[in-house]
Amino acid sequence: MGRKGVGKLAALSVSEKVSVMTVKDNEKSGFILSRNVGEDHRLEAIANKDIKFKYIRKNGTSIVMTNPQYGLNATVTAIRNNLLKIFPLVSKDFRIHIITDKDTIIIDNFDKEIIRGLGALITFGKEYQGLAKYFDSGFSKNNEIEGGLLKKDSAVAIPLNLVNRKGEDKKYEVIIKGWVGAYRTTKDRKKDSNDFPDNFISILSNGKLGEYNILPVVGANKLQEVFIVGQLHIDLFEATELPDMSLSNRQGYKTDDLRYIEVIKYVRDELLPRIINMRNVWVQFNKKKKEQQKQEREKKDEEELRKKVDEYKTAASGGATSKIASRFGGSIPAIQRIIRDEMNKFLPIVGIKRRVDSQKKRILISQTLEDKPLSDVIYKMLSFNGLPDEDIIYSNSDNADSRIPNRIGIFEYLRSFFVDSYSDKKMFVIYVTSDHMARSWGAVSEVGAGWITQKDHDIFNIQGHRPQAPLNVSAEWQTSNLVGNNITMSKKEFDKFIVKIIDICNFVGYKPKDKKNNKKELLKYVSIA
Repeated sequence: MGRKGVGKLAALSVSEKVSVMTVKDNEKSGFILSRNVGEDHRLEAIANKDIKFKYIRKNGTSIVMTNPQYGLNATVTAIRNNLLKIFPLVSKDFRIHIITDKDTIIIDNFDKEIIRGLGALITFGKEYQGLAKYFDSGFSKNNEIEGGLLKKDSAVAIPLNLVNRKGEDKKYEVIIKGWVGAYRTTKDRKKDSNDFPDNFISILSNGKLGEYNILPVVGANKLQEVFIVGQLHIDLFEATELPDMSLSNRQGYKTDDLRYIEVIKYVRDELLPRIINMRNVWVQFNKKKKEQQKQEREKKDEEELRKKVDEYKTAASGGATSKIASRFGGSIPAIQRIIRDEMNKFLPIVGIKRRVDSQKKRILISQTLEDKPLSDVIYKMLSFNGLPDEDIIYSNSDNADSRIPNRIGIFEYLRSFFVDSYSDKKMFVIYVTSDHMARSWGAVSEVGAGWITQKDHDIFNIQGHRPQAPLNVSAEWQTSNLVGNNITMSKKEFDKFIVKIIDICNFVGYKPKDKKNNKKELLKYVSIA
């Protein structure tokens, strides 16, 4: 990116040929930029009959890079997310169209999803206060304001004395606008190792990216910094009357320029500690919220258990009393009282059962390592719908809370849930079936154990394989196509995947998110064929 915007060399680094076509008042013109320049050193003109616009209706310019030389992500959503990190000023007047063999997407506004994923947000300047309407900390608006999770500040002004290009010493102000925030969680944000980092503070000037990430410069390499993201707009960095402070590669600024020094000092000493403190507040709110939810669940379980125990005592004592009285005689109320008293002595056993139930896992994802990409998506979608990691057994999970505990054999561990338990807490098994799974002794053993103990289950199948009994093959299973790490589904299978995830969450006692939000989340990981 040059001082005045995106340069032609940047476009040619992406595609060997770049078509530039313009229309204004029905007059068309066009030419082709190429890495290979002809002997006459002239641009190759595009004939009027070949100038065609897919999206421009009246006036506008279309810059088309038809054969990208870079390896692109499998889904247009992932490409979109990466582009938005370096083109934050896309608008109705500057749109980016991503067209692949399978899908098309238009980027014409800033990525609101970043703001929606934040737990704390500071905006600077009136132009960026509107981002607050997309902010959702996960708590009530009162908590956001009273707890200081959302701040709408004026633009920051840092006065400086600078020498301009004419050699004049004048007073200037470094005006900082934009926003900075802290993610609620960074889990599963980075979908691919080639994706741009999700924690960054960018500097933009006059509508273009000047430096992608100053976090390594301003940070202290603290754990909390992985949650920080922001975009600071500082037009004085590109003021034409001042010396050019951009590096020769146009991907950063001269660190000895006073403008840069003062901005770095402000971000390091004031802004970064402030947003980290705000996220710490969010963590405390979240901890309190989880504790309240846990208490509410325990209270609900307690009430249900008490009701069932009372029903049991009434039914059992009533039946036994009648039989004893008819055979041996005696006062029915007296006999009933004796039986109830004896029952009450042993009720503490119910408390033990309750603790056993609360410690029990809710879901087992039965799979093989070769099918990890699809298993990961299932795991992510369960997490998205509110299932805690510690409620899921997934032996190949990247999260230790869901893996088999260290130094414990997998079969010994699973036996405690399938067989050796007095708990009747419902457990659900998700089978990721494939040709790999059919050849895996461990996965086949899990199928057998689930069948013997009559565990409820569902099937997510990989195309090319047909699930077999004792799995419930009479019910409709979901099928995905897995090639490498890329997952594709038909529209019908995409819908079935979401329906199954929602049903599973309901079965194990967690209220899932709605279908619309689930569709949006699943599109981050898979493509619809």
